[in-house]
Amino acid sequence: MFGVTTSDDYRPVAWMGRYPVDVTTMLVGSHVAMAIVAALLYAAGASSVLTYLQLDSAAVWSGGQVWRIVTYAFVHWPSSLLWLAIEMYLLFVFGREVERFIGRRAYIVLYLILLVTPALLLTIWGLWQRSAIDEGSRALHFGIFVAFATIYPRAELFLRIMAKWVALILAAVYTLQLLAYHAWSDLVVVWTSIGAAFLFIEWSGAGPELAWWDALKTRFAPKPKYRVVPKMRPTRPAESDDVYTSIDPILDKISKFGIGSLTASERRQLNRERERLLKKVD
Repeated sequence: MFGVTTSDDYRPVAWMGRYPVDVTTMLVGSHVAMAIVAALLYAAGASSVLTYLQLDSAAVWSGGQVWRIVTYAFVHWPSSLLWLAIEMYLLFVFGREVERFIGRRAYIVLYLILLVTPALLLTIWGLWQRSAIDEGSRALHFGIFVAFATIYPRAELFLRIMAKWVALILAAVYTLQLLAYHAWSDLVVVWTSIGAAFLFIEWSGAGPELAWWDALKTRFAPKPKYRVVPKMRPTRPAESDDVYTSIDPILDKISKFGIGSLTASERRQLNRERERLLKKVD
C-alpha cells in the first residue's frame, strides 16, 4: 500500500450531522463553487479573469505564472455546466469508492498526480510548441474512473457491462474523437491521466494481480547478494487451522475498525485464504 495507512485514513474527514464529508465530497464542492464563480464573472462581463487560471505554457515560461499548472482544472465555463454536472456526479460516485479502498492519503496523492502530471508535460512541450488547456478536469476525473475500474474491473455498471470494458470503450471513443480533430495536446492529457491512474493503483498494490507487472517490478527490484537455500523438508498439505491463524489479525481489525480499514494487501490475503478454504470444502 502506498505510504503508511491507519484506520483513521479510511474514515471521513468530518461529519455534517449524520452525513460524512470525505476528500471526494470536498473536491466536488470546490469544483461546483468555482463553476458558480465563473458563471457570475461571465454574467458581469469579467470572464477575462478566468483566462489567468487556464494553462498556457507561454505564460508559465515567460510570465512565471506557475499557478496555472494547478488552477486550470478548476476553470468551468458556463457553456459546459451540463457536462460538469455529469462529471461531478461520476466523481462523487466513483471517487468515493477509490478513496475508501486506497485510503485518504493515497487518494490525495493520486488526485495531485492526475492534476499536475499532464500540465507539467504540456508545459515542457511548450518549449517547442505553445500548448494550453481551456478546461482540464474532464481527463482528470476520467483518470479517477480508470482508477476505479482498475480496482474493481469486474464491477457491473451501465447495462451490466463490467467496469474494465466501460473504461476501455470510453478511452477508445475519447481517443478517436481527439484524433479526428488533431487535438494532440488533449490526447497527451487523456492518455497521461489514464496511464498515471492505472500505474498508481498497480504500484500501490490495490489493483488486480498482473503477471507481467509483477515480473517487471521483480526485475527492477534490488537483488540480494547471497542466496539462501532452504532445507528440504517433506511437504504436507496446509491445515485449515493454519488458514485461520493467518487471517485472525485481519478479522480482529475488521471487527474493530470495519472492512474499510484493511489495506490492499490485507484484502488480497483475505481473498486468497477464502479461496483456499472453498477449495478444501469442494
